[in-house]
Amino acid sequence: MTRSEVREHIFRILFSVEFCERDEFKDQVDLYFQGHASIREKKQKEILAKVIDLIDHLDELDHEIAKYAKAWNLSRLGKAELSILRLAVYEILFDKEVPKKVAINEAVELAKKYCNEKAAPFINGILGKIGIEDEE
Repeated sequence: MTRSEVREHIFRILFSVEFCERDEFKDQVDLYFQGHASIREKKQKEILAKVIDLIDHLDELDHEIAKYAKAWNLSRLGKAELSILRLAVYEILFDKEVPKKVAINEAVELAKKYCNEKAAPFINGILGKIGIEDEE
């Protein structure tokens, strides 16, 4: 399984948990993996670990996104766009194995696949600013 595929599964889980309560999280993840039985247990554990770590940093990620999405309240963003942004910002700030440019590019590709045509440039703009600030 490629890193892009792992990233897409992380995005899908993040997106799906937007529609449930925190105490239902584990059940949602179990349901997701039941529907994707081809994912080996080792990859499931890797995906779950990243999702849990990402959720543990949610307040920091949302703060960072809000800082650059000035005209947009996070509650106004689509759930897919917000999930993509959270994943990419997590990779930029906390996952040193993922180069910033890769995190940004992969987020734009996810936006092209799962969002409307205006989302990719919006996401690229926000992530570009966060990536630049993180280098300073």
